[in-house]
Amino acid sequence: MPQKVRIALDAMGGDVGASVVIPGAAISLTRHPDSEFLLFGDRALIEPQLAKHPAMKKVSRVVHTDVAVSSHDKPSQALRRGRKTSSMWLAIDAVKKGEADVAVSAGNTGALMAMARFNLRTLPGIDRPAIAAVWPTIRGDSVVLDLGATIGGDAHHLMELAVMGSAMASVLFNLERPTVGLLNIGVEEIKGREEIREAAELLRAMNLPQLEYIGFVEADGIGKGAADVIVAEGFSGNIALKATEGTARQINDFLRAELSRTWRSRIGYLFAKNAFKALRDKLDPNKSNGGVLLGLKGIVVKSHGGTDAEGFAYAVDVGYEMVHYDLLNKINQMLNPDGGAPPSAPTAQEAVS
Repeated sequence: MPQKVRIALDAMGGDVGASVVIPGAAISLTRHPDSEFLLFGDRALIEPQLAKHPAMKKVSRVVHTDVAVSSHDKPSQALRRGRKTSSMWLAIDAVKKGEADVAVSAGNTGALMAMARFNLRTLPGIDRPAIAAVWPTIRGDSVVLDLGATIGGDAHHLMELAVMGSAMASVLFNLERPTVGLLNIGVEEIKGREEIREAAELLRAMNLPQLEYIGFVEADGIGKGAADVIVAEGFSGNIALKATEGTARQINDFLRAELSRTWRSRIGYLFAKNAFKALRDKLDPNKSNGGVLLGLKGIVVKSHGGTDAEGFAYAVDVGYEMVHYDLLNKINQMLNPDGGAPPSAPTAQEAVS
């Protein structure tokens, strides 16, 4: 790990930009005082926020640009309008140039993925990048991917996701051989789309030393912690993420309404206040904020666009930890265990035979 972890921030990204990005980074700095920041965006908006956080200002450098990617921009539009000039592009480019170890943005997901892939390129052996996140479960934490980077994918793509997710789980959870499950509509081998069934056959046939494939996992198995790594293509993964976040907010709203409905409820809350606070913390989507764009020649972290400062701080924390635990080298080692070509997937016929 470098002596300092250098973090490039798209200060204009997200629903409100610098007024969340700067305070959020300042919170993360208190947890990781060996961080340094490169802030890309409108200096007139960034510097008043930095003035409120002297410790943050001391370890930050501002690079001015008045070009920002809109949340409504299509990826192709963002590339045309913001290439080499926008705060998002410049944050990613700092990683490519070696000026930063990781880039963090709360901006447009499609634009971020397009710019990161165009600028950083993918690692050898990886066809398409993925968004992976740490998912709180009953058993502990799991890595879930892809959460929406790309839609669809064949069996080989799902195998790549399994390898990348296992690398992330091994560095975060200190696991020698993380367990991996494929998200499916049932646990029976005959269930699901052909690509998922074929991916299961590939993972069993390859018997990779860096992961243990355990079979199919239904959606309720994610929260149960059925595996250390849950693999899905981007469409179903993103739906699972949004459904879970919505359910968490719904439960929070139900609890708040019920606990204030009668005087008995309010008295009961006083006796169980600590337990309810712990439950709220576990259900807070901000605490799992920060999706890692895996498969690139550089580390990029995506924060929710509508997060608050505390939530953005968690995304910055994720970026710090990916650098601290040397994620890129770990993925490279798992893809190229002998320093040679990445593991190749057998054909479906070879896998079955």
